[in-house]
Amino acid sequence: MFSVLRKVCWRRGVCTRHPAPAPRVRFAPSPTGFLHLGGLRTALYNYLFAKQRGGTFILRLEDTDQSRLIPGAADDIEDMLEWAGIPPDESRRRGGGYGPYVQSERLQLYSQAASALLQTGHAYYCFCSNQRLDLLKREAQRSGQVPRYDNRCRELPPEQVQQKLAQGIPCVIRFKLVSGAEVFQDLVFSWTRHDPAAAEGDPVILKADGFPTYHLASVVDDHAMRISHVLRGSEWLISTAKHLQLFRALRWMPPTYAHLPLLLNRDGTKLSKRQGDIFVQRFREQGVLPETLLDIVTHAGSGFSDNWIGRRLDELVCKFNISKITTHSALLDLDKLDEFSRVHLQHRIEDEERCAVLRDELRQQVLHIHGSRISDCTVLEPHYMQRVLQLRKGHVCSLRELLNDTHTYLWIRPRVTRQQLQEVSAEVDDIAAAVIQLVASGGSFESTEHLNTELKLIASRLKHTKYSGGMRVLRLALSAQQQGPSVAEMMLSLGEQEVCVRLQKALEH
Repeated sequence: MFSVLRKVCWRRGVCTRHPAPAPRVRFAPSPTGFLHLGGLRTALYNYLFAKQRGGTFILRLEDTDQSRLIPGAADDIEDMLEWAGIPPDESRRRGGGYGPYVQSERLQLYSQAASALLQTGHAYYCFCSNQRLDLLKREAQRSGQVPRYDNRCRELPPEQVQQKLAQGIPCVIRFKLVSGAEVFQDLVFSWTRHDPAAAEGDPVILKADGFPTYHLASVVDDHAMRISHVLRGSEWLISTAKHLQLFRALRWMPPTYAHLPLLLNRDGTKLSKRQGDIFVQRFREQGVLPETLLDIVTHAGSGFSDNWIGRRLDELVCKFNISKITTHSALLDLDKLDEFSRVHLQHRIEDEERCAVLRDELRQQVLHIHGSRISDCTVLEPHYMQRVLQLRKGHVCSLRELLNDTHTYLWIRPRVTRQQLQEVSAEVDDIAAAVIQLVASGGSFESTEHLNTELKLIASRLKHTKYSGGMRVLRLALSAQQQGPSVAEMMLSLGEQEVCVRLQKALEH
């Protein structure tokens, strides 16, 4: 399929091909909402395609629908791309040689293109009022037909057009669709054909307020920014024939298209912006790692020969294969998010450089949540943080999980009384003394396995308490909890000195 990854242009009706340089791709969201998982996947696939081939990844903001813009959405989109580790090479924030990268700042280009189409007879002024258009729509609906414009203004005499323009009658510019199926090769959907003129009326390309519609703006910008490949959602597949007609009318070289199947919920329903939990910012706030999100959205779809949990971004770049993208929708199973998160957090912990960053982040979060209640500043030391992370890797999904009630014992000494311990076993003093003696004799605090062996030996010497009862006593004394990590892991995390301090304090109360 990569043999077709070449630019196509029309010259005097003849299709000519040229070898393609390094690709230029774009992610072109509308800042009418914040970045969600569907948009993240589209951006990621563009990024993977570009980086695998030494190309350029561009962020272009399509803000021509001014009435629906959401304050802060434009910044959020770029912020989230940077957080996810897939920043654009060119954008409003980063600059570049093909800006501006916001469509509302490129109106002159669209006006020039519309004027060129008028001059060559590929477009025309339309003076139909909103009332007439609404009437056409209602009549079509009453008769069970798909609403479409009837192209009434297409054949207006030039004198009448000039007269209406001179009178200042509000108008739009429409593009003359050509009848006949437009055939093109999509890198995902293969050979595709669609006759837009058979299904709809001539589309508006420039509105009365001077702003373009999506069809004109995307074509003009893709040409002006030298976009070589357009990877976008499959909802735009049916519009591509229309866009190719615009490219031909403007005598421009069109890009190669690849339409990505929709990303759906696990039950096959459409991802909706009304679902607050699909926004990337929400996952970030919940402590989800960016590589976790990149992994799960690619795992849900296609584009790779093999899928495994724990893929890093560099592996995604290396393994991405656009010919492996299938046409069926991708189902996103967020129930597996915890599984993905545990694996990726473990990878970070096992990487010395990235683990140092985790230690600092964890320290800041501990201070923020538990700062005033911390009784021993040792828990803020790097070696303590490192020990906790190493022992908890593979068990927790995020740093935030280490701050919940289950893990409070790691940072705050519990308040437990002798009476509470004696309700579990009458041999509290013997259990505590044996553990303190274990520490004093240089007992094995090297691993949970060695420590478990020692604890079983201690339990075997008790007269009236089974192993499980002895562990409940120690768990209660060390954490004031009935469940959580194993007692051996608790002891290793806290360290020998802190274990003794907690046992002695419990006996004194």
